[in-house]
Amino acid sequence: MDFNLSEEHLAVQEAASDFAQNHLLPGVLERDNEQKFDKELLRQMGELGFLGMMVSPEYGGGGMDTLSYVIAMEEISKIDASAGVIMSVNNSLVCWGLECFGTEEQKQKYLTKLASGEMIGAFCLSEPEAGSDATSQHTTAEDKGDYYLLNGTKNWITSGETSNVCLVMAQTNPELKHKGINVFIVEKGLDGFVVGKKEDKMGIRASDTHTLMFTDVKVPRENRIGEEGFGFKFAMSTLNGGRIGIAAQALGIAAGAFEISLKYSKERQTFGKPISEHQAIQFKLSEMATKVEAARLLVYKAARLKDEGKDYIQASAMAKLYASETAMWVTTEAVQIHGGYGYVKEYHVERLMRDAKITQIYEGTSEIQKLVIARELLK
Repeated sequence: MDFNLSEEHLAVQEAASDFAQNHLLPGVLERDNEQKFDKELLRQMGELGFLGMMVSPEYGGGGMDTLSYVIAMEEISKIDASAGVIMSVNNSLVCWGLECFGTEEQKQKYLTKLASGEMIGAFCLSEPEAGSDATSQHTTAEDKGDYYLLNGTKNWITSGETSNVCLVMAQTNPELKHKGINVFIVEKGLDGFVVGKKEDKMGIRASDTHTLMFTDVKVPRENRIGEEGFGFKFAMSTLNGGRIGIAAQALGIAAGAFEISLKYSKERQTFGKPISEHQAIQFKLSEMATKVEAARLLVYKAARLKDEGKDYIQASAMAKLYASETAMWVTTEAVQIHGGYGYVKEYHVERLMRDAKITQIYEGTSEIQKLVIARELLK
């Protein structure tokens, strides 16, 4: 076991950290308040290769491994978890799914633009009545021969308005239950495709989250990914990898809160000395650092297993579960260390605490991760 990062991985880490510190940090509070992500920053992320890191160079991607991706995700999410989730969805769910399961024509038409950031992708699985129970798809795709007629509603969609293309799961054969679900590439601008309200969220506020509505939307047959009934398998396969990305986002949030707290503890003085010299604060910092490092090792392990072509389902669920729980705990302790200052936006830790909560919910709640882990253990 080698715990040292390669020169390539260190270079990725440095590039991501530099971008986060110099470009994301300056306006992060304003973006959180205004609930809007800067399109110029999105363009820069695309140019730097952060939106198609694992995509093969032949399709315009960086051709990097999963470990490089999670290293970059951590550095980006330390500063701006909203940028992290945009990056995660585009890389893990949209680009990866298209490259693994799409046709050559689909890859040339969509993947090349998604990898460069020319297009942004969205992943549409959740519905008003289909969250943790992803088999309960009420959105329908009626087979009309050379096209499918799409009807239904998707909600909690990251980049719902920003995106240009969406991967939409829909039920074609209800009698087959989850085996009757298909997945389609749906372009914005099609008749009947409406972007609904923007959610006013507690955290990751700069990332736009919307309800998407489809009314008799004609989706060309060539935009179906995989064979008939492949949609549910597609969703589960992409989510297994997506959990690694969200685990890395949670790790970044936790690491960012810890680093801010460590710095603050050396500057803030009470009773004539820095609070870092008080044992109560030292114990908090010690446990925060230990949990962050444990989360990092779980995330790295899951990424390594994926890169080596080994079964990573259990490892990704463990990483996502532990990293998200760690993010919530560490950020709460960070606010406590800052005292009253931690409760105001200027010191960033209250924002990180708000951002941390969603990592316990999306791409599989902590409870779902425990179910996945248990099923893998009991096989």
